[in-house]
Amino acid sequence: MGTAWRKLTAEEERVMVGKGTEPPFTGRFEKHTAAGAYTCRRCGAALYRSEDKFHSGCGWPAFDAEVPGAVRRVPDADGRRTEIVCATCEGHLGHVFTGERMTPRNTRHCVNSLSLDFVAETEWDAAFGRAIFAGGCFWGVEYHLQQAKGVLRAVSGYTGGSTENPTYEQVCRKATGHAEAVEVVFDPLQTDFEALARLFFEIHDPTQVGRQGPDIGEQYRSAVFVRDERQRAVVERLIAELTRKGLKVATRVEPAGRFWRAELYHQDYYFVRGQAPYCHSRVRRFD
Repeated sequence: MGTAWRKLTAEEERVMVGKGTEPPFTGRFEKHTAAGAYTCRRCGAALYRSEDKFHSGCGWPAFDAEVPGAVRRVPDADGRRTEIVCATCEGHLGHVFTGERMTPRNTRHCVNSLSLDFVAETEWDAAFGRAIFAGGCFWGVEYHLQQAKGVLRAVSGYTGGSTENPTYEQVCRKATGHAEAVEVVFDPLQTDFEALARLFFEIHDPTQVGRQGPDIGEQYRSAVFVRDERQRAVVERLIAELTRKGLKVATRVEPAGRFWRAELYHQDYYFVRGQAPYCHSRVRRFD
């Protein structure tokens, strides 16, 4: 994870270091609507996703959620407000407000455009990392991974089979060879593949074969679909560590292939319904 900071202009320095505020309705991101991620102008860490941006009418970019662990809240010097800073470099972003009922999350991050950069979604593969994990019903795997520090997105889908663009019904009939899986996009400035792989092994039972809890079938198998030899080496080392602890790990290590996004009603399943997973919970497996 890198630590180099970018050179700021005098005005950016006034805002990010001097904790200043840009004039309302002047920032380049105030009405910005492109798909992608908003990053810290000083260190480049991913802070917000475009899908969490909304128009508040306040004159500054507004978001109702941040990338997990990316933003730190600090009592403001005025004793009334809550300042928000980049958790990676401590650069000043703006302030956070709650209770305004502008969105269902009831939260507004009021952020200076001068504190932000933007990475279009078409450029994510150059800026961020990806990983694919399968460990039973993708609802539960997604639930835990999308809350992990530095994760921009966790998407439920299908991979590891032969049928193109499979449907949920086809996968459930065990006719495609696919596993229910979750593709994660993560910020390497805030986390890494190993941290996510460790979490994966702790949120499901990697000793179960062709099932996870009450869900039975090859589509519920435990597998990591690795994108390169570095990811493969990490997973194999973690499996060896668990094996030394006495676990009969059944997790497969397979090369990543095409990942097919699942139907819309599978995405953010537990968050949309306000529920918790029925067969995924965290169990500490590593020292």
